[in-house]
Amino acid sequence: MKGILGRKVGMTQVFSTSGKLIPVTVVEIEDNVVTQIKTIAKDGYNGIQLGAFTKKEKASNRPELGHFKKANTEPKRFLKEIRGVDVESYTVGDVLGINTFEAGEIVDVTGISKGKGFAGVIKRWHQSRGPMSHGSMYHRRVGSLGPMRPMRVLKGKKLPGHMGNEQVTIQNLEIISVDLENKCLLISGNIPGAKGSYVIIRDSIKGKTKKEPVELVSYEIKEEKIENNNTESVNSVEETKEAN
Repeated sequence: MKGILGRKVGMTQVFSTSGKLIPVTVVEIEDNVVTQIKTIAKDGYNGIQLGAFTKKEKASNRPELGHFKKANTEPKRFLKEIRGVDVESYTVGDVLGINTFEAGEIVDVTGISKGKGFAGVIKRWHQSRGPMSHGSMYHRRVGSLGPMRPMRVLKGKKLPGHMGNEQVTIQNLEIISVDLENKCLLISGNIPGAKGSYVIIRDSIKGKTKKEPVELVSYEIKEEKIENNNTESVNSVEETKEAN
């Protein structure tokens, strides 16, 4: 098991050389620092705590500054644990980069979904509404709250309330490309959270096998060809003018 922390940039699309359009989510990856190591002997489980995205010292309190000082790093804005890793392979202060994952690997992405505010049962749970005419006073209300007995609302009843803003995990997403220059991962499909929200990328818990990397269309080569064609056309025009 391995993982890394990132920040959602947004969605776009790329094309494979076979002509397939692939919707992808761009995730920005900064260097992750191992700020703490958890062991079974001390904490009851094996895991590492990662920190990413530097923040100012004046925005941190003293306990946080002391915690990051042990790892010999600057204060981090986003801290999360990755469990089930081989803790003997890590030491406090290690830096994990974007090369932690490769193109074609299958991962699970966890984030906080967009908050929708207070919502009724129709929007939140997709329940049906009542009649809207003929004097009906029952339109978008909750409906029956349960049987006559036991004279209370049973647990699990779907009611109005806060919609969204929950931890959500999308499983079995493929890493389409690893952009080392811009420090971004292109992950197939959509992932939870708004633009700029933090996410956790881990190995697939279902143990999906690695796929063959998708060969993407390179636009840089096409731009060079266009420039060469433009220069050739300009040269041909100048030659015809000289001939005339």
